[in-house]
Amino acid sequence: MAEWRKSSYSANASECVEVATGIGIRDTKAPAVHLAVGAAAWSSFLGAVKRSA
Repeated sequence: MAEWRKSSYSANASECVEVATGIGIRDTKAPAVHLAVGAAAWSSFLGAVKRSA
């Protein structure tokens, strides 16, 4: 079973985005569905977020 993690900035546990390593991302309101994201794409996304901060 995947270990889904959410941001520590999520104020409400039922309204956030979660990520699972090797799986992808999902909305906590629709946990049965997730968006698959590969490792390279995820690293690229995180790099872009860090550069824009």
